[in-house]
Amino acid sequence: MTCPSHPVVDALFEQWGGALPVADEDAFNVFSAPTGTLTTHYACLAALVSWAVGHGIAPDAADRYVRGLFRNVGRSLSDETRPLHQLAAGHETPRGNNERIRTTWFDPAHAAALKEALDGLLSDLR
Repeated sequence: MTCPSHPVVDALFEQWGGALPVADEDAFNVFSAPTGTLTTHYACLAALVSWAVGHGIAPDAADRYVRGLFRNVGRSLSDETRPLHQLAAGHETPRGNNERIRTTWFDPAHAAALKEALDGLLSDLR
C-alpha cells in the first residue's frame, strides 16, 4: 500500500513519531502483529511493580521506579546506530542481573511461544 508522499501528511505523521510506508497489505499485516504486544509490555511492567510491592516496597515508590527505569530504556531505543541485540548486550554484565533474568525467563521456550503467538495473530490478520 504505497501512496505518493505529501508534505503536509508527512509533517503530521512526523509529529507522532513518523510513518513507515509499506509495500503491500502483507507487509502491513507483519508490522501490525508486533503492535499486539504493547499491552503485554505494560502488563509486564505492572507485574514488576506488583512483585516489588509484594516484597515490601510502597506501591507509589515501586511504580515510580519501574516507570523511570523503563522510560530510560525507551530513550536508549532512540540510538538507531546499534541493532536491538547490541542494545541488550550493552545493558548486560556477564553473569549479571540482566543476563540472569534474560536467560532464565526469556529462554528459547518463551521466545518460541512469542513467535507462535505472533504467527497466530498474523494468520488472523491475513
